[in-house]
Amino acid sequence: MAQYDQPIIIKKVKKKGHAHHGGAWKIAYADFVTAMMAFFLLLWLISMTTPEQKQGLADYFAPAALSVTTSGAGGVMGGNAMDNSGNRMSGSSADVIEAKPASPQSSDEGTTETHIGGPARQQGSEQKASSDSEFNLQSLDSEAFHSAAASIKQAWQSLPELTPFMDNLLIEETEEGLDIQIVDQQGRPMFPEGSKFPLEPTRAAIAAIAPVLQQLNAQVTVSGHTAAGGRYDNPRYGPWELSADRANVVRSILGEFGMSDDRVKSVIGRSTDEPFFPNDPYMAANERVRITVLHAPPPVPVGLKP
Repeated sequence: MAQYDQPIIIKKVKKKGHAHHGGAWKIAYADFVTAMMAFFLLLWLISMTTPEQKQGLADYFAPAALSVTTSGAGGVMGGNAMDNSGNRMSGSSADVIEAKPASPQSSDEGTTETHIGGPARQQGSEQKASSDSEFNLQSLDSEAFHSAAASIKQAWQSLPELTPFMDNLLIEETEEGLDIQIVDQQGRPMFPEGSKFPLEPTRAAIAAIAPVLQQLNAQVTVSGHTAAGGRYDNPRYGPWELSADRANVVRSILGEFGMSDDRVKSVIGRSTDEPFFPNDPYMAANERVRITVLHAPPPVPVGLKP
């Protein structure tokens, strides 16, 4: 007889989700994205810099050595330097001087050997001192001229009557010094036609220049210029006479308002020579007066004798 009372076992399998792994990967991913953003930002900044700026950055992070010959605590040289310019250990032997033929000049032209004494050494030092002094004087002159140009512009801007004539007043720093020009414009002349005496605004502009030029320790040249094609009623009075007279009148106004005569180096009339616009000598801007403040001459070299 069959056994029907045997128990029946039923297994039920319940499916569950995976266990929670945590959020550490999110932090790592965020760090990776931040690093990539910083990397691309660095590439963009490098692409925007000039070669000079890149060189400056390279020099900042890798500065040049201050001394070529230095000494160390060990190594092949045992702490001794290659020459006497570096540090030396106590008890080191005396320097070995290489035998060379005596020569006042080194292989480089114009340089004096540092081990040469007497007049040759003194001459080299005097030449270096003279060149340093000349460089310092030129630097001081440039700074003073830059300040003078700013003072003249400020003085012109403070005069209401010069407002319509600001385009007629030019000032520029050149290799010669400070170049000040009072030029005519189409429809706005600074001198009446054929007259050596300036208009009142021109006179005011010249008067404002004089105190500033007096403060500069420099020589001044004044030159007058005329445009081509002018008409002159007097056959004995032409562009040469008119340009010279205008330059002399400007010099007189400068002296009237504070510039001493010892600052004037030359007053000359140039007529139609050296036009402001060489391609068009008939333009109104060629009619002008030019005031040039010259740099001081270089000092006499030390030890120079007649």
